[in-house]
Amino acid sequence: MNRLEHAISPYLRSHADNPVDWFPWGTEAFEEAARRDVPVLVSIGYSTCHWCHVMARESFSDPQLAQQLNSRFVAIKVDREEHPEVDSVYLAAAGAFTQGLGWPLNVFVTPQGKAFFAGTYSPPVPVQGHASFTQVLDAVDDAWKARRDQVDLTAAAISDALTQAAAATPRGAIPSDADARLGAVERELEGYEDIQHGGFGGAPKFPVAPVLSMLLRRDSPLAARTLLAMSRSPLRDAVEGGFFRYSVNRDWSDPHYERMLYDNALLLDDYARLGSSPDAAAAEARETADGIASFLISVLRQPEGGFGSAQDSESTVAGARSEGGYYALDAAGRALETPPAVDAKILTGWNGFAIAALARAGFALNRPDWIAAAERTADHLLESHLGPGGALVRASIEGRRSDAAATLEDYGAFAGGLLALATATGRVDYAISARRLVDAVLDAGFVAPGGRDSVLSAQDIAAVADTSEGAYPSGTSAVCDAALTLFDLTGDGRYRDAVSAAIGSVAEEAFQRPIGYGATLELVQRLIEPSEQLVIVLPESGQAASDDLVDAARSHAWSSTVVVTDDEARAWADAGFALLEGRTTQSGLHTGYLCTDFVCRLPVTDAGGLQLALRPV
Repeated sequence: MNRLEHAISPYLRSHADNPVDWFPWGTEAFEEAARRDVPVLVSIGYSTCHWCHVMARESFSDPQLAQQLNSRFVAIKVDREEHPEVDSVYLAAAGAFTQGLGWPLNVFVTPQGKAFFAGTYSPPVPVQGHASFTQVLDAVDDAWKARRDQVDLTAAAISDALTQAAAATPRGAIPSDADARLGAVERELEGYEDIQHGGFGGAPKFPVAPVLSMLLRRDSPLAARTLLAMSRSPLRDAVEGGFFRYSVNRDWSDPHYERMLYDNALLLDDYARLGSSPDAAAAEARETADGIASFLISVLRQPEGGFGSAQDSESTVAGARSEGGYYALDAAGRALETPPAVDAKILTGWNGFAIAALARAGFALNRPDWIAAAERTADHLLESHLGPGGALVRASIEGRRSDAAATLEDYGAFAGGLLALATATGRVDYAISARRLVDAVLDAGFVAPGGRDSVLSAQDIAAVADTSEGAYPSGTSAVCDAALTLFDLTGDGRYRDAVSAAIGSVAEEAFQRPIGYGATLELVQRLIEPSEQLVIVLPESGQAASDDLVDAARSHAWSSTVVVTDDEARAWADAGFALLEGRTTQSGLHTGYLCTDFVCRLPVTDAGGLQLALRPV
């Protein structure tokens, strides 16, 4: 039976014709395993993962291996992007068996979902001490049949450890010496800098966009050096724009060629921020930002309005399957080939990152077309990814909704994107929608309102909240970022209190592991620095792109900067956004209000006066 051919996930559909009798994630597979009293293989990956493709070709397409797998196991295929909680749970369990965690992740579990063995990529034949996948299956089957008591003990021990970790409630507060400790973090990161090639550490080398954002907020020259090194490196596709996921080598060469939505959205934010500054590198940063935005809009954007999750690393070039071969061609050569496939799955959270980046970058660099792209995506998600009662949908493709549970990441990142779009366009409806999402999270006790994955919950499998954020902000940080912006716009202290409590609980770990907690550390910075807000009010004739006062505010896009007309300001105030109360034009002129901790200076109507008052952000 082909159970994957109609899946939401392109990754699952790519396995639909395997001889393996795959099940999608759900209760049916576990019920079948219990009926047959066999273990379950939970195989997790994603559509643009190179080694997932390799293992699919070498192992899951092999009829002999498939027969062995089908006869002794029940096999489940999971898209980690569609089901992040499932991925997180089994990654945590896999840590008991292997140090080199990654994808494909192959976890062997009991019919009750409890993990007892795990590994990543396994070759088709033994290589340099690495067992073949057939040998792995034989060993697991032997343990299940001959040493069942030990298997059950191992599964129970790992499950208990995860339960205890999930039950542990982190406590803490933002330390009183946070500013000094952030300075120490900056010096620590400078110590990690690869002076010769840029970036942090040796190989493999990742862009770590959240860390760069934190350094930009602190006006660190390290951020500019790193961003410029990356823009000049093989990590960047100089033809179409956009960045690859990571590089195998220290000099950024030999990239893993998948281009992820989250990396490029966050890097667009970073390069636009650098490009809007008076830094000597601004022009180069603006060019890089332009390339990223072009990649997002021309390659990843889907016909219905959202952005696909990634572009594949592999494609067919000159008749042969190749990883990265397409990206080695110039523009003329690429025109003769079929581009690598795009995973058209629209993820709410990752699209939220893209909306925020396009809105802020569009305002900062005066690109109304980028803001329009952000509006189109936001409108699509508001129409198609909001379920009954305001619950979010995790993912969709071509109008079909996934039944996967939405996460904190989805609520927080989408709310953050809506707020960035609201402040760039003056549309209060976006801000109201964002506030509803954040309020729903806070009312639920700072968890995703829709609840956990139903299968994991039914099996009583605990999940430890993952607050690390090497590649992109955690769900906790995404919600806190939106909540802190809501505090800046409303003055409602419960938003700031919620952020202080949530970030305080992970601050100590963030200070100890800064590379993996860039977004958390930026939130610490925001909490300890004065809250600065800027409101630009325009006459009803609307915003002129060449308006000097608006242009002076563009570099302030990464603080709470709102550009509105007189009527829009009244609508914001009526909706409970206290920052906009009483904000009107003076003598019919474009008027700026600069406030610190909600104490506002006298309004200004000239760009020079505003520029003197603004501090770098």
